[in-house]
Amino acid sequence: MHAANEVRPPVGMRSLEAVLVKGPFTVQTESEPSARVVRPIGELDLAVTDILDAEMQRVEATESPSIVLDLGGLRFVDSSGIRLLLSVAARSRANGDRLRMLPGSGAVQRVLELTGADEALPLTA
Repeated sequence: MHAANEVRPPVGMRSLEAVLVKGPFTVQTESEPSARVVRPIGELDLAVTDILDAEMQRVEATESPSIVLDLGGLRFVDSSGIRLLLSVAARSRANGDRLRMLPGSGAVQRVLELTGADEALPLTA
């Protein structure tokens, strides 16, 4: 198992706040005036849920008025990834309801629909 590495963005890319990498899985976080956008890229499974969870908790602790979790870069999500997404959504509902999720690829959306998780997640078009 690879350790997570944090890559500092170049000075000229001020909107890119953090890039976390664990093997082939990456989490990019951008800071925009009205939101923090978190983009997991790759496969969201048991081996990497801790990385995304830690980044979401860090972003949740900010004063950002809105948090967007963009699932578009995910190619796969397993049951531990679904459990994490549901947990993140529940934390948001209990703490100001700032989270919105952008849909994932067709394969990811299909898994969310088959499990019924899509009904409990704050997915937006």
